[in-house]
Amino acid sequence: MLRGRPPKYKPEYADQAIRLNKLGMTESEMAQFFEVNPLTIWRWKNEHEDFCKALCALSKEEADEKVVQSLYKRAVGFSREAVKIFMPAGASEPVYASYVEHYPPDPGAAKLWLTNRRPKEWRDRIVHSGDPDSPIVPILTVTVKSE
Repeated sequence: MLRGRPPKYKPEYADQAIRLNKLGMTESEMAQFFEVNPLTIWRWKNEHEDFCKALCALSKEEADEKVVQSLYKRAVGFSREAVKIFMPAGASEPVYASYVEHYPPDPGAAKLWLTNRRPKEWRDRIVHSGDPDSPIVPILTVTVKSE
């Protein structure tokens, strides 16, 4: 826990907060970064308009959008250019070999995407059976895909 009086607000904190927000940092994590109590972040938002604007939802939405794009790429698979660097025995300089790296679709990412985007069609459903007065015992878990 921090001790003593927290540092006074500085105008450059707003610019730093914008960058931290775009990295997806929470206000609690920002408090650690600025070495202040989380309540100080709340107070700065109320007292300094520029700091409040720095923490607006827009930059958080930009960070979320990056995650959405990354999850989508993982779900459908993607390719990217890459370079391998070799240092053959006896060579004076490294050898660079360009290639295309392929990432296959990730079923876990696809399922996460579909269960959140199409919950009526792609949800986990647990089928129960037995006496209605007895405890519920799951028999089978299936993923439902309606047409």
